[in-house]
Amino acid sequence: MPKLSYLKALNRALGDELERDPAVFVLGEDIRAAASNVTAGLHARFGSERVLDTPLSEQAFTNFATGAALTGMRPVIEFQIPSLLFLVFEQIANQAHKFSLMTGGQCAVPVTYVVPGSGSRTGWAGQHSDHPYSLFAHVGVKTVVPATPADAYGLLVTAIRDDDPVVFFAPSAALGVREDLDFATLAPVPLGVGRVARAGDDVTVVALGHLVHDALAVADELAGRISVEVFDPRTVYPLDVAGLVASVQKTGRLVVIDDSNRTSGFAAEVLAVVAEQCVLKAPPRRITRPNGAVLPFALALDRAVQPGRDQLLTALLEMS
Repeated sequence: MPKLSYLKALNRALGDELERDPAVFVLGEDIRAAASNVTAGLHARFGSERVLDTPLSEQAFTNFATGAALTGMRPVIEFQIPSLLFLVFEQIANQAHKFSLMTGGQCAVPVTYVVPGSGSRTGWAGQHSDHPYSLFAHVGVKTVVPATPADAYGLLVTAIRDDDPVVFFAPSAALGVREDLDFATLAPVPLGVGRVARAGDDVTVVALGHLVHDALAVADELAGRISVEVFDPRTVYPLDVAGLVASVQKTGRLVVIDDSNRTSGFAAEVLAVVAEQCVLKAPPRRITRPNGAVLPFALALDRAVQPGRDQLLTALLEMS
């Protein structure tokens, strides 16, 4: 079977949806030139009416996309870095997200916000390294963080077809992940349905995006000593509570590795859900960015601050 990279999966999903539905169009900064390669080749295939370069104003083109969605279009915005979402949080959380609720379901706002970046450990420094998926989940915006090429394809297709706004995070450290796939099996993946990436009996590790691969590597390293189950929620909101609870009830132990800040982060929500619904054999652990983290430019310090394999290995050994 051919190998498909996470990055190529995103590109393929965009191309397939542009081909399938004339209401879909893609917009953003430097997407004609495919600065991040997510939109490579799309302008040549679909032209300037379907693949639109925009001015350097996130607030302008995000509001433009909301208006286009209200007229029946399905815009897909590519942001260059996740930190730019802070500029448009009001447009997404307070406008696009609320139109359907405030009109009694009379208005749909099917905008997809594709956000490659972060999770890279490559020294992007303080104003380019945020990973604010917890922020959007907190206000009830559908939020996706896939780990694999198949899920990147399937969840992006689902996001584009969804009638609500969906924020789609694609961590930089996952973009080069490749897997053997029969392309004929590529299909939409439903929101709110997690997966067990590796079965185990002793402890559940919950991880998202690129950190799923770190968790799998640590599980391999500990094989024969600790049987680690890796649970990948795939979507932050809606969260697969049933799948999470089933995994933790089986193992009785929980470690969450989460590339967001510690206070009010995704890991805190996972621990709260488990505390309400499960009986644990040991106190749960969470591995996150520090409170109020501003990532440093120096690469060694950047890597030290972001959660990764070393911290997870230590936590699992201490729990055992």
